Amino acid sequence: MNLVNLEIRHSSQVASAICMRGMRRIKSRPVLIIPTIVMPVVLVISFTGAFSSLTRIEGYGTSNIYNWMAPYGALQGAVFAGLGSVGSSADDLEQGFFDRLLLTPGSRFPLLVGTVGYSACRALIPTTAVFLFSLAFGMTVPGGLLAVISLYIATSLLAVVFCLIGLIILYKMKTQRSLMLMQVIAFGALFISVGQVPQSFMDGWLKVAARYNPITNVLELSRQGFLGDVAWSTTWPGLLALASMILVSGALAWRGLKRLAP
Repeated sequence: MNLVNLEIRHSSQVASAICMRGMRRIKSRPVLIIPTIVMPVVLVISFTGAFSSLTRIEGYGTSNIYNWMAPYGALQGAVFAGLGSVGSSADDLEQGFFDRLLLTPGSRFPLLVGTVGYSACRALIPTTAVFLFSLAFGMTVPGGLLAVISLYIATSLLAVVFCLIGLIILYKMKTQRSLMLMQVIAFGALFISVGQVPQSFMDGWLKVAARYNPITNVLELSRQGFLGDVAWSTTWPGLLALASMILVSGALAWRGLKRLAP
């Protein structure tokens, strides 16, 4: 029993160290986090300007375009956060630091946990930036505290999802160039959803794709409290989508990490 406790404590310490190393890297090199903050805010500015007239159409869901676009921008920031953490891992892999970690005794699982923990923590930064920016420009929060909690849960866990997807590709390709493929997957998944307009405004293949895209459920989870009250009927599909994506991508990333040779 003592050996089990020691192993758990050691694994926790390793995972925490990996996560904190990533956060210290941001503190020492703030330029690393600037795109993660600036891009989601720029997207909110762009989309609110481009789609503001649609709020006058019945069925859009809100008369305040910031209430619609801010959660979308925050989720975009979460994707940047997830990909950014993978970029840090790719840098470690190419410079040989990751090889030294692989040669240390003990399970490799804390390496994976620490990386996804870093991505979840990193996602808090753009989420807060988008939230405060949108509040300053007139966003309201009819769902109150539950709306804010739902938003932060959605963004943190979505960052974990895309971090894991990125790690699957990175462990296979073992190069920074894998980030280009990750970006295509990430932005494709976000744009084929209800990010800009509701499903009722869509038609044809796009409506079908958005309906079955799990990111749609995550968007609705994060957005519900900014359109009205937070309801369990909207919350559980988003949580289920996130849990399913984390379990599947986590299993594949873990398999890739176990097969990775130093």
